[in-house]
Amino acid sequence: MRWRKFNGESINLPIKEAVREAIERESSNGTKLKVCIGTDSQVKGDDTEFATVIVFLREHNGGFMYIHNEKTKQKYHIKERMLVEVAKSIEIAYELCDLFIEYHVDMEVHADINTNPQFKSNDALREAMGYILGMGFAFKAKPEAFASSCCADKVVN
Repeated sequence: MRWRKFNGESINLPIKEAVREAIERESSNGTKLKVCIGTDSQVKGDDTEFATVIVFLREHNGGFMYIHNEKTKQKYHIKERMLVEVAKSIEIAYELCDLFIEYHVDMEVHADINTNPQFKSNDALREAMGYILGMGFAFKAKPEAFASSCCADKVVN
């Protein structure tokens, strides 16, 4: 899995090591962090592109994020695509959660799913919420799910 920073710079370490370094660097500066993980996707022609982000929020001092993009030719119905987004977020949250516990960093998983039943993505809300909460993670949906609906949305081509 290739990860990069928002400025395009490649992250050459395994993501878990890069996240550990970031947490240690920020902690040594006396910064309290919160991490939000989210995924968004876009369908263009035959391609579906997913962007997963790890957003590091510095208490009272901005933040930064790590980004992973991937494309597939697989076709999805809207509900299925929403749940694949959630699965991608959970996969990375699960890989990193012991770090967040070790360093006492709060973490949320953000789902790009609308809480308003008038939107098609709402069909996946119950399953996504159950999946995320069932894994023991804090859950946010739109409009609070900025990691997926704003950050990942900006970096999905």
